Amino acid sequence: MSSSASVRSMLRIVRIVRSPGTRLSDRKMSTNLGSLERVNPEERKINLNPDKVSAEDCIALEDAHGAQNYRPLPVVLAKGKRELLEGNLYLDFLSAYSAVNQGHCHPKIIDSLMTQAQQLTLTSRAFYNNKLGEYCAFMTEKFGYDRLLPMNTGVEAAETAVKLARKWAYEVKGVPSGKAKIIFAENNFWGRSLAAVSSSSDPESYTNYGPFLPGFESVPYNNFAALEKALEDPDVCAFMVEPIQGEAGVVVPDD
Repeated sequence: MSSSASVRSMLRIVRIVRSPGTRLSDRKMSTNLGSLERVNPEERKINLNPDKVSAEDCIALEDAHGAQNYRPLPVVLAKGKRELLEGNLYLDFLSAYSAVNQGHCHPKIIDSLMTQAQQLTLTSRAFYNNKLGEYCAFMTEKFGYDRLLPMNTGVEAAETAVKLARKWAYEVKGVPSGKAKIIFAENNFWGRSLAAVSSSSDPESYTNYGPFLPGFESVPYNNFAALEKALEDPDVCAFMVEPIQGEAGVVVPDD
């Protein structure tokens, strides 16, 4: 059986499945790297018949061959339309952590994607293209920005903000080289890069990933007095904060 046939068969799985004897509450979602030991797929007795592959097989395949860096809920998703996930119908309020707030397979987005992919799939920044300038102009006008640097992911955007803040500290504010500091709120979450975990106060995020990046300090979230004190340091060049914390448990600040 070809790998493409295997993928097509798995994409037909639309049921919600719980592992035997497992409650959803027993499987906490985690971003921490789990066991690094490789599971022997033969011991799993995984079914690869494209006509008979089940949701349990999909879970077993991922457990056997994928890196154990996440503990998903024992649910296999295969097809969605707008906010609905088919099989049993569910409203997807997780929305890929907001990446598909517009809904699954939004027809306008899919149409634009297919149209562009048939014309030109990708260009590197070694060339100009006929879309980036138009996009940057629209976004800067829409949001009142001076300039725009698009990124693929949130952690890339935040990493770039850290670099920009440090560059500004040295070239504009006059902070001595290598001394720039950035203040973060405790219990923050903005990704899994070394910079992100260096700013984290969550042991699940930073344990066994040191040494960490210097120049990061934290203050309690929603504590203006602590922030004002930290900002008295002349080497501070930025404060990064989530308006509403998500990973910490949906924490809303005071007015």
